Amino acid sequence: MKMIQDRAVLTVTQKDGSWMVELEGEVFGVSTEKAIARAAANRRARDMMDAGRPCLVQVSGETGFFKAAL
Repeated sequence: MKMIQDRAVLTVTQKDGSWMVELEGEVFGVSTEKAIARAAANRRARDMMDAGRPCLVQVSGETGFFKAAL
């Protein structure tokens, strides 16, 4: 049986017209643009992964990418 490590979840979410990243109660990467907040989340996730801590970046309201219907 393979043990799965707990992952830290960085959540990019919108509140009051601003986008922000939340990680374990800490808020950072606040911006009016979603792309900038997502970049802040990805930078922090990359640092965490380099340090050996598994993590996941999740963007509120995005569920994935789907093939367009023909």
